[in-house]
Amino acid sequence: MSTLRVTAELLTIHTHPNADALELAQVGLYRAVVAKGAYRSGDAAVYIPEQAVLPAELVEELGLTGRLAGGASNRVKAVRLRGELSQGIVCRPGALADVDLVRAAADGTDFAELLSITKWSPPIPPTMDGEVERAPDLLSWVDIENIQRYPEIFEPGEPVVLTEKLHGSACLMTYTVAGDASDTGKVQVSSKGFGSKGLALKEDPRNLYWRAILGHDVPAVAARLAEKLGARRIGLFGEVYGAGVQDLAYGANARAEEDLGYAVFDVSAEIDGQVRWLDAAELLSGELPLVPRLYEGPYDIEKVLELASGRETVSGRELHLREGVVIRPATERYSPVVGGRAIAKAVSPAYLTRKGGTEYE
Repeated sequence: MSTLRVTAELLTIHTHPNADALELAQVGLYRAVVAKGAYRSGDAAVYIPEQAVLPAELVEELGLTGRLAGGASNRVKAVRLRGELSQGIVCRPGALADVDLVRAAADGTDFAELLSITKWSPPIPPTMDGEVERAPDLLSWVDIENIQRYPEIFEPGEPVVLTEKLHGSACLMTYTVAGDASDTGKVQVSSKGFGSKGLALKEDPRNLYWRAILGHDVPAVAARLAEKLGARRIGLFGEVYGAGVQDLAYGANARAEEDLGYAVFDVSAEIDGQVRWLDAAELLSGELPLVPRLYEGPYDIEKVLELASGRETVSGRELHLREGVVIRPATERYSPVVGGRAIAKAVSPAYLTRKGGTEYE
């Protein structure tokens, strides 16, 4: 999941092909439907992204009462308006009437706190919950930004790898090498939500994540990898999926002991005191299930957006739509655009606008 930032942006305005009274305001590669004539190209306005939760007074001010997602009708979600995908809200809230939005756009000012906008937290089903404990040694996952919001993360032609993004629940496992020969090493398991808080789930065979880790003997694989790399800690990051996890099941069934889906999408290792991100396919092929690799080659945004849509390839039967893709550089590197690891996602419009979708974490 990406971070929540509510920022001022310089807009590019496009004609709405199916509505005379509407236009499309472009932010990055996103487009949001706006009233015709409300903005001109080059104007600055506030962009509120998907998964933002708005206070009631702002919902009313923007004329969106009863039109947003969630039980309280206050959550921003991608929608199609007169056939065009609208992602996020472009507006000029009254609370910022005295703010120079052009300067704020240049400075990257975040208005989320000032506008009392928060990030939506999905509910936690019982199978993904459990008793937790502090886990200072846990290797946590990173927030992945959408390439349409930050298209400059990668350079045109840069060698990249695209893997399929699975709609399940992220399972984090950290293996810490034993302190002495009498110890077998420490295993910590967590979800993305708990992991972001520095918490691990205590071992419970009923828990979804522990079932996946124990069912695939992931700690043993991590121990072998730690020895091979000379690492003190190994982080294995996978997706747990199947019926009972999310609405897209890929032919797996999380309710059945032997049919829970699990696929690794990333590896990190602490070597000589430094945490490094490594190629999961290179290290784990033949040892653990891996997310499908869809493309290796020069970075091209049109290719990325093309591969983000279509049918899933996990089941081998194309049972349903694809959630999207994750983009990584062929050689791991830092990105000054996001101030961290160079990694991004592109999400299918069909996935964003599907009916009855679940978004547990």
